[in-house]
Amino acid sequence: MSGGELAGLMADCRAGDSLLAKRGSAHISWRDFRAQCAAWRRAFEAHPGQRFALYFEDSADFAAALFGLWHAGKVAYLPGDGLPATVQALKPLVDAMVGDLAGAAVLPQAAQAGLAEADWPPLKPQAEQLVIFTSGSTAAPLAIGKRLGQLFSEVASLERVFGGRLGAKAEVLSTVSHQHIYGLLFRVLWPLAAGRVFHARRYAFVEEIAAALPPDGGALLIASPAHLRRLPAVSLHDLRAVFSSGGPLPDEALPDCLRLLGQAPIEVFGSSETGGIAWRQRNPQAPSSWSPLPGVEWRIEEDLLEIRSPHLPAFTWLSTADRACALGASFELMGRADRLLKIEEKRVSVAAIEAALLATACLSELRVLSLRKTAGGREQLAVVAVPSERGWAMYEELGKKGFGDYLRKQLLQSLEPVSAPRRWRFVSRLPFNSQGKSTQRELLALFDPLRPTARLLQLTATRAELSLLAEAGLPQFDGHFDGHPVLPGVAQVDWAIRFGRECFTTLPAKFVAMEGLKFQQVITPGMTLSLQLDYKPEAAQLAFKFSSGRGAHASGRLLFGGAD
Repeated sequence: MSGGELAGLMADCRAGDSLLAKRGSAHISWRDFRAQCAAWRRAFEAHPGQRFALYFEDSADFAAALFGLWHAGKVAYLPGDGLPATVQALKPLVDAMVGDLAGAAVLPQAAQAGLAEADWPPLKPQAEQLVIFTSGSTAAPLAIGKRLGQLFSEVASLERVFGGRLGAKAEVLSTVSHQHIYGLLFRVLWPLAAGRVFHARRYAFVEEIAAALPPDGGALLIASPAHLRRLPAVSLHDLRAVFSSGGPLPDEALPDCLRLLGQAPIEVFGSSETGGIAWRQRNPQAPSSWSPLPGVEWRIEEDLLEIRSPHLPAFTWLSTADRACALGASFELMGRADRLLKIEEKRVSVAAIEAALLATACLSELRVLSLRKTAGGREQLAVVAVPSERGWAMYEELGKKGFGDYLRKQLLQSLEPVSAPRRWRFVSRLPFNSQGKSTQRELLALFDPLRPTARLLQLTATRAELSLLAEAGLPQFDGHFDGHPVLPGVAQVDWAIRFGRECFTTLPAKFVAMEGLKFQQVITPGMTLSLQLDYKPEAAQLAFKFSSGRGAHASGRLLFGGAD
């Protein structure tokens, strides 16, 4: 089946016992899937609403609900996560929540006899039945409506370009979420169209992939640049292909990919707004040019890339914010043209700030953003940065403020004072979401005054170790107690949850209960703390332990769950 035939997927006559997906050791058949789709379809048809927010951790459950909803003629809104703030923002946009969202009000119903086997008219390609959200990398996420035909066309082009090298039996494993356009297409819709088995679970850590590979090694990995630039020392040479999208894969990540994966990732360039545009598979000795996907036309106008594509709402020319130059039948990207911020009525180049800071050799990675100093006040520049080995040594010697002042002083040698950031956050790795992107929300959260200065020392799929500084100026010390400030227990639990969510992106959105809380010693201003987090995904449990040179301070277990 090609991507264009996704419209008739539910009427496909493939064998009922054929394997559709894997959920750990459990197998999901085509018959099981159609029955589940039918149950969801009946539930959506019985609901008076038209717009539904869908959020599932499990890709097989998500796919069944999505096709049930589409066949009921309803519209799916796909939030990027299930956090309370996201649910609150969705409420004015939708008629009901579905899946692992708090307050979910729609549940699958028993299907009518025979509905799983018949009565599945084709979906309408012109129907606008999907709303996705931009990643929020530079601003608040924006809602983007999609016609089904845009999705079906893109799936067909992916199979046309890559299907031959993958084969029909390759299993699909992913480190990215299906709640975003990249994961939706590559992790769910494309495997369904091509008849490839997909894994229902998202693998948050690349090292988990090795244990999940099928015995014959016939698998492909859907990953992000954030995952591929931090590959563990695990050989994954048996993978048939590795895909990367959602942002540029840094040049420095390529050697590790070649060494540990045995191949360069296939990079796909595009966005939520444009759909897929082009692809490349880099060779260290060859130019890094991009080849357009089938059906995508392109041209360069005033150094900007323009495209015309069936993946767009209309087949008309669209100017992107990507600078490019033509290389025969392919093109090379030259950076973004929109990387300007306006501070005190002056345009400030983000690229210039990044280049100047990286030139100090004190930072290995960074993001520049603007913050409002006060409500209604002027904006100021801020930096979230990962120090290099040299940078961490200076951080330890000078302290956070002193290190930030040093970097600002270096910037003032080449930039105007208005261009020099005033706020700094130094982290062991940039925060990223389930798509491997450092979004505006994750970056801004680092400047929350309630968040202590933290350094990540170790991170695996189930354990994290951090060093925290309980600074005297933290608001949590206010009122606890006059003359003898101590950190209240509720703040310690809040820190455990906060850093648990930062370290383990599969931690369920809903906090359920606490167990075994112990508070052995008080925490006072200025103390450096060690925080150990142990995550049990199968039990949705997060154990925490605070300690210092004085010994243990607090410990306990936190339980999480899905929707009500």
